[in-house]
Amino acid sequence: MFGWDRNLYSSRSFQKPRFLFRRRLGSRSFVIPAVIVMVPILCLTLLALWMGFRHVTYTMSHPPLERIDDKLDPMFSKGCKNVALEAQMHPRMNATFVILARNSDLEGVVSSMKSLEKHFNRHFNYPYTFLNNDPFDQTFMDTVREHTAADIEFGEIGKEMFGFPNDVDVSIYQEAIADQGDRGIMYGDAESYHHMCRFFSGFFYKHPLLLKYQWYWRVEPEVTFTCDIPYDPFYYMQNNGKVYGYVIAIKEIEDTVPSLFRYSSAYRRSMQLNSGLWNFFLESGDSEDKSEEESVDTNNINSQTPLKSQLDTKIKTLYSEENSNMDGESYNMCHFWSNFEIANFDFFRNELYEDFFQTMDKTGGFWTERWGDAPFHSLAAGLFLKESEVHYFRDFGYRHSDIYHCGQDLGCNCECLPEFPEVEFAEGGCFRQWAKLVGDGPL
Repeated sequence: MFGWDRNLYSSRSFQKPRFLFRRRLGSRSFVIPAVIVMVPILCLTLLALWMGFRHVTYTMSHPPLERIDDKLDPMFSKGCKNVALEAQMHPRMNATFVILARNSDLEGVVSSMKSLEKHFNRHFNYPYTFLNNDPFDQTFMDTVREHTAADIEFGEIGKEMFGFPNDVDVSIYQEAIADQGDRGIMYGDAESYHHMCRFFSGFFYKHPLLLKYQWYWRVEPEVTFTCDIPYDPFYYMQNNGKVYGYVIAIKEIEDTVPSLFRYSSAYRRSMQLNSGLWNFFLESGDSEDKSEEESVDTNNINSQTPLKSQLDTKIKTLYSEENSNMDGESYNMCHFWSNFEIANFDFFRNELYEDFFQTMDKTGGFWTERWGDAPFHSLAAGLFLKESEVHYFRDFGYRHSDIYHCGQDLGCNCECLPEFPEVEFAEGGCFRQWAKLVGDGPL
């Protein structure tokens, strides 16, 4: 019963090391080399070890995102949804991606499109609108068409939207721009950068190709999405009464906007605007109401009467250096990073916003300083929107340059990047200010 099998350990009982399997084919047998089987197994093993290492590395250097009380801005989704069902259930919104790019940005544009299509748009098929202050070349247009099944339009920006105003002494502004370069202000000496910031602050929503849309999602070249987006953010924003959405809030470089807040605060006082969102931009301790003045009804922005006459008699006094303390308010430099933003065009296409832009534009700050469209949009939101009308897409994963947010377990299939720090924990981030604004802060 327990007899010894003399062949058990004989050489005939073993395959040669270089072979793993023997198979019979008709009357002949053949062998499968071990290397053919082992190489894929080894590759999968190494991949699993690498992914595990990345996860451990990310976990060690990136604590879990803090729980917050978000009663004014709850998440639209946590984790994954059935994206195919989501795409079928809800109608497509009247929306487009907006990408400002040069022909030389082609590689970065393709990189962004691949990431966006992979994580979102292959399911929802929203159109793209590309804008450039020069004509797009055929190579650019043909190449981007290869990376999406969605409709694409290409538009040129006229000099009236992307250049100096007609009624100014250009040499004075060019001298101011050169001076910013001498002082080492980031992008301060780049004339085209000033044009771009002014375009996104007061003109992009008027471009003929965008007039037919209600919503937009701004996309920059060379950005990366690192979580799947299994729902339509346009639909959920409209369904939840949201007007403006962001994914990163950070502090601006103070030297770029030395007077923007002072002018904006003066405008707010002159128009008696009163929104709780304004508190997001104030240094701690400045957010208490300073007066009980009646506020303008910002919920009915299309019904306002002309505003310029109300400002003309006050603007010189309000914008003087003696009033720079703005009733004790000081700017904490927080702003929503506008290289990613999802918003309703109605936020811009109304008399209040237009008057605000025209008033600020007349100060020359887009040239004498380096006002960015991000703080400009942000302070405008602080003037005209409620806290509950702005949404933080905390479940998204998004990287631009070396600034990064990852939704971790809040998002869907997030592949967080361990080499980039989480902006919520960064000293220059504004996460805690937001958490305090929409609830009771971190729990």
